[in-house]
Amino acid sequence: MLTPVLKNDLAAQAIDHCIFPIIDAAEVKRDGPAIVASGTGLTIIDGAGKPHLDMISAYTRANSLGYGNQEIARAMYDQMVKMHYAGTVSIVTEPMVQLARSLAELTPGKLSRAFFVSGGSEAVESAVKIAKQYQVGSGKKPHAYKIISRWNAYHGATAGAMALTNHLSVANTPDPAMPGVSKIPNPSCYRNPFGMAEDEYFEFCANYLEQQILHEGPELVAAFIGEPVMQANGTQIPSKAYWQRVREICSKYGVMLIIDEVICCFGRTGAWFATEHFGIEPDIMTMAKALTAGYAPMGAVMTTEAIADAIPHFRHVHTFSGHAGCAAAANAVIAIKKREGLIDKAYDNGVYFLAALKDKLTDLPSVGDIRGIGHWHAVDFTSNKKTKALPEPRMVKAIADKMKSLGVLVGAAGTAIEVAPGLIATREDFDRTVDAFKEAIVAIAKDYEIAAA
Repeated sequence: MLTPVLKNDLAAQAIDHCIFPIIDAAEVKRDGPAIVASGTGLTIIDGAGKPHLDMISAYTRANSLGYGNQEIARAMYDQMVKMHYAGTVSIVTEPMVQLARSLAELTPGKLSRAFFVSGGSEAVESAVKIAKQYQVGSGKKPHAYKIISRWNAYHGATAGAMALTNHLSVANTPDPAMPGVSKIPNPSCYRNPFGMAEDEYFEFCANYLEQQILHEGPELVAAFIGEPVMQANGTQIPSKAYWQRVREICSKYGVMLIIDEVICCFGRTGAWFATEHFGIEPDIMTMAKALTAGYAPMGAVMTTEAIADAIPHFRHVHTFSGHAGCAAAANAVIAIKKREGLIDKAYDNGVYFLAALKDKLTDLPSVGDIRGIGHWHAVDFTSNKKTKALPEPRMVKAIADKMKSLGVLVGAAGTAIEVAPGLIATREDFDRTVDAFKEAIVAIAKDYEIAAA
């Protein structure tokens, strides 16, 4: 949160008229909502007039090109005064088709057909429908309805996507979930529930998928869905061997592999898509967030020609699918990232930042693990380095709050703190973040019981 402004008229109106997601309503009423007044580059000004360096891309990790980008805004304006919205079904506009063609060129392997939506949850919903309707339409699995997800996964907050989700409070609703969903262990880094060595655990998680498919009945399993890098407890990066084994298993049993790139896409990990790091090709891929750098609500699903053509009548629709103004924003974002070489820069920045974090923070008693790739890193905390015992949750939040007071915005994520800045972040921004991290940890951790390193 930014600096709350309880007495501000805008804050009072927000409390009176807005619903706030995944936060206790009492907390917002007590502390006030965070007001953001303006932003330029990676600097935002809150309602109290205080500047902050945004190193978490507007908390959702969508804002990959910073604030106030006139080129993107102008592209949207020019398109909207020409044709802002034309409808859906079989109606297309030039920027929509241009975007679909660009995505076909950028995505890995044979992915070449796009379906556009308004955001990540809708992308996941659409991907699941494509997988199920393909299994029926192709005649390969006419009764397949089951989807396998993973522990601690986040795939969205709409009904179907929420059933696949096992992270954040959206997963804790009492109503029945979409039938046919089961979840298997996720390849978490640093600490795992079985106490295995990391590579051993990754292999276990991959092989578990095969056993789950056999348990559910291969003829009934339509798809397996996974984030290439998971967000729960901060930037969980599996091994290349894990994803290659998952790909092998899905192919063996005719299970559609859905890779959820909503967070990872368009440079977050130092590649256009995180899938590239693992050398695999998904059957279906979702994307959103950095697709438009947060300038417009848009997501997409990509699949292959063979899968799309096996569905004679796609039973799904979204009013704003392929919205011309949003597509213009996405086209501008892609052009900027290509022209400025920001994807490769993000990977190099990640190497630099990871080394700097490890150099300054590794020896601190409360720091258990430091990991990351591209512009997405996490510092994972512990109360005992030897046993990897969980940290006190209040400590993690307090460290993030202290960094905020130092003018650097990061995100508390369970046992970890995430750093995920826009791709325009400089080495100076990373250096400032490392210094703020160390100052905050030293200041806060002393108030909590931490075993000697």
